[in-house]
Amino acid sequence: MGDSTVIKKHWPAVGILVAYLIVGTFFAALTPRWQVPDEPAHYNYIAALAQGKGFPVMEARDYDQKYLERLTAERFPPSLPTDSLAYEDHQPPLYYLLATPIFLIFNGALLPLRLFSLLLGGVIVALTMALAHEVLPHSPGIAWLAGGFVAFLPQHLAMMAGVNNDSLTEALLALWLLLALRYLRGKVSPYVLGVVLGALLITKTTGYVALPLAVLVVALRWRRGGFSWRWALTQLLQILIPGLALGSLWWIRNLLTYGWPDFLGLHRHDLVVVGQPRTADWIARQGLWPFLRGALRTTFQSFWGQFGWMGVVLDARIYLGAGIFTALALWGALWLGVRVAKEGLEPRQRDALILLGASALITLALPIWYNLTYVQHQARYLFPALPIFALVAALGLRRLAEVRLAVLTGLGLIVVVLLVGGMGWLRGDLPLWTMALLGAAAIAVWIAGALPNGRKTLAGGVLMLAFIALDFWCLFGFIVPMLG
Repeated sequence: MGDSTVIKKHWPAVGILVAYLIVGTFFAALTPRWQVPDEPAHYNYIAALAQGKGFPVMEARDYDQKYLERLTAERFPPSLPTDSLAYEDHQPPLYYLLATPIFLIFNGALLPLRLFSLLLGGVIVALTMALAHEVLPHSPGIAWLAGGFVAFLPQHLAMMAGVNNDSLTEALLALWLLLALRYLRGKVSPYVLGVVLGALLITKTTGYVALPLAVLVVALRWRRGGFSWRWALTQLLQILIPGLALGSLWWIRNLLTYGWPDFLGLHRHDLVVVGQPRTADWIARQGLWPFLRGALRTTFQSFWGQFGWMGVVLDARIYLGAGIFTALALWGALWLGVRVAKEGLEPRQRDALILLGASALITLALPIWYNLTYVQHQARYLFPALPIFALVAALGLRRLAEVRLAVLTGLGLIVVVLLVGGMGWLRGDLPLWTMALLGAAAIAVWIAGALPNGRKTLAGGVLMLAFIALDFWCLFGFIVPMLG
């Protein structure tokens, strides 16, 4: 197959990546300095390495809640230095080591470091499409749609265009999951999984989700292949030994620095971040149910877009549209689940469902656990599972675009429009925007359902263009004017 044929076959994937880099460069260049969460603290970690100070040590002076609140309230004016923000010093070092040469080459300029993270985000987009292809090799449209969601989700794009170690963590975890799926088919050595696992362990603790998944992936292959217990134990050791060997390099350093048993540096971190809002205090002031409602609302908003240091909230109409879109994707996924329950899955797809489902559930559990102590209702902590969420959304929308379900869903939306309109009319407050967005969703679903199967990819292309338009609306309508 010639190069031109390959490009022609995969041009949607290439187009998504190119568009991601273009839109992301706008975000990286135009987002005001330090207006990505924790960016100055990540930057200062890189600066410490570049200046030959060695790996930084978490100290009491690294976090000042009142000063941080002043910086964010005043939009990081040049008169207020950010050199003292060093509360990310407990982080594992791999991302910062990789970014240090860029810091040195460009004399500490912020934009090249942001573009480095953006490129890592492009790796996540590519790996999302590869993951989807591994699960559904004969459905390229699903892969493109899932990759597009990861590429153009506004909040994720904003995070990838900032200096932080999330980009490398997500890229390595997506790579590990892809390799794990191929390992299940006997295409990848367990040692390779172990090396990538080790890289995750020295990048960020959210990547530690791969540790229990390593046990799971060996168990899945053992069960399907009928191998012996000795084989399974050997395979697991071949994954864990390289991974733990790499991770132990950092853990030993932390033990020597912070003492036993603080091998992650998290205990020292907790002692330093005095003043960070705590969940128990918020519940005591607000009550449990108001706290939970606020947590869910903020989490949803920050999944789609709540920029700066959570201070820039979007127009309510955007969140309404995002809510309708999310509900429709989940509705389609629900009906896909009904079909799967009736018809079953191929062994390859069943194992993928178990592995990816477990990864998503563990990723979801981690921020819930963290929020039991600290108030951090930020959906970016769910982004390590974003490729999985994107795949589910793409599959749900494909199911929704089937003729019968599309017709019934469109009719259901029209009924909702009438009910909402009737209730609003009785109150004397007609919700025109809600009715319009629901009506537009009904029309979109009907059009997608009416398209021939060979043309449904066009609907996905139009959806991606809508996401890109939303990205620019977020950037020029909210981020630049409100944070500049």
